[in-house]
Amino acid sequence: MRRAGFRWSAVALSCLVAACGGADPLSLDNQAGPPLTVAKADLDAALQCSGDLAAATHAPVLMVPGTTLEPQVNFDWNWLPALTQLGRPYCTIELPMNAMGDIQIAAEYVVHAVREMADVSGRQVQIIGHSQGGMVPRWALRFWPDVRDKVDDLVGLSPSNHGTVLSGGICVPGCAPAIRQQGMGSAFMAALNRDFETVPGVDYTVIYTNLDEVVVPNVTLLGASSALSGDAAQLTNVATQQVCPLNTAEHLTIGTSDPVAYALAIDALTHAGPADPSRIDPAVCLQLLMPGVNPATFATDFAALGLVVANTLVTAERSFEEPPLRCYVEGACP
Repeated sequence: MRRAGFRWSAVALSCLVAACGGADPLSLDNQAGPPLTVAKADLDAALQCSGDLAAATHAPVLMVPGTTLEPQVNFDWNWLPALTQLGRPYCTIELPMNAMGDIQIAAEYVVHAVREMADVSGRQVQIIGHSQGGMVPRWALRFWPDVRDKVDDLVGLSPSNHGTVLSGGICVPGCAPAIRQQGMGSAFMAALNRDFETVPGVDYTVIYTNLDEVVVPNVTLLGASSALSGDAAQLTNVATQQVCPLNTAEHLTIGTSDPVAYALAIDALTHAGPADPSRIDPAVCLQLLMPGVNPATFATDFAALGLVVANTLVTAERSFEEPPLRCYVEGACP
């Protein structure tokens, strides 16, 4: 997969302004939203799809990786083989700087991916995202209203929907923009969750683990950072431990190898509405790995993932301020 770069345009630079009042984006259904500032060639290069979407007989699935990760490292050894076994068409999107750059820019990649996939397939898109990958599509759905009709399901695997308290300590000596934006209490998180957290017409399945060590706190009894509020008919918030009390998934395994998270996600993709935990076969609690994961190579595949995460955290560019909110956040663009 080619690494996608990104270039700033005059529109992007003009929109780097402070928030100052604007329209309620929930009232803007079917409007295109702000112009994309990333070059189309870069957006196209970041989107990689399996087979011919135009010939697909199922809704295509967009896989969105988490912070520090490229799609190959996150999904090549688990979700992509599993979707292939199910006969499900899929695409992956590579976010800038291993998903460590400004999430507002990353959202443009998701917007473009959904538009392209829906246009080519003639079907709504189903999105599965791990960590940041489960949260960033919400920014796209909020500020690009035309995308809403093109999305059927959004499934988040320990998504950072309300951020994490860990960013405060990590960012003391400086940190990557995306990590600062995912801090609980950041301006980005406030804008993402202001007034409403879901949009009509999209089904949301939030799958998290009480043992999450990255998105913190993520404990059902104390209030899970991943969990969303919204219309109960279109939203399921569920911890893997609510299905299997002894489930040991943590932040990385829930998006790469956990069989309970997989079962819930597939339930959402194969039924109308969000996932329903009552439909999950209790036998999943006896499984060690999700379909698509090769038991013989699991240890090395997971170790490789951990090395990438550690290396990216160490080598990433660091900043000391959160990226400013784009002018469209408050409807203040020229």
